[in-house]
Amino acid sequence: MHVKTNPTANLRHGRLLYAVGDAARVPPVRPKGKPVEVRTHDFKDKQLGHAIPFGIYDLASDDGWVNVGIDSNTAEFAVNSVLGWWQHLGKQRHPAATILTITSDCGGANSNRVRLWKTECQRLADSTGLQIQICHFPPGTSKWNKVEHRLFSFMSLNWRGKPLESHEVIINLIAATTTSTGLTVHAQLDKRLPHQDRSHRRTARCRQHQRARIPRRLELHNRPLSN
Repeated sequence: MHVKTNPTANLRHGRLLYAVGDAARVPPVRPKGKPVEVRTHDFKDKQLGHAIPFGIYDLASDDGWVNVGIDSNTAEFAVNSVLGWWQHLGKQRHPAATILTITSDCGGANSNRVRLWKTECQRLADSTGLQIQICHFPPGTSKWNKVEHRLFSFMSLNWRGKPLESHEVIINLIAATTTSTGLTVHAQLDKRLPHQDRSHRRTARCRQHQRARIPRRLELHNRPLSN
């Protein structure tokens, strides 16, 4: 493949490799005979709203960035999560990086079939000046992504036993995730709603001039990086 899955080697050549994905909810575990009453269906509560965690795992630094949205899991939200990671952590820790390699599954907002995801990634490349390389895992192999077993799995262990009753609880539980090998996780609540920030992008069809601009700093690959 064009990039070897070795973060140290990638960084020496100005390349930065990291994984992205969506986190799944974890059911609470309580002592026997002392259950916590919860709703039987996962419908959006009009007062509490809902939470959409989008995680980014930095292979070189062994740390994670989780952006918790409150509206919809869209391609715009996914790319804004990547941009937030770059602005808050990425560019300070990897100032010499010129190429950003993303490993992603084939479903959800960052699917290889979602044209808006490609357009938003081109916007990310334009705003950061980085060359963006995206490698999608084949369908049914999302668990191969390192973000699953190096970030989300430990988040699940840390969530266990506590109902997610509010956004504050969710953020605190995610940010408290650590491992003996030095994993650290940073979390933030993304309060932006689609109607507050380019609402037309949420369901907009990409215009011809947008389609023409996609390949300029963006490389798309439908196979994962080799080990």
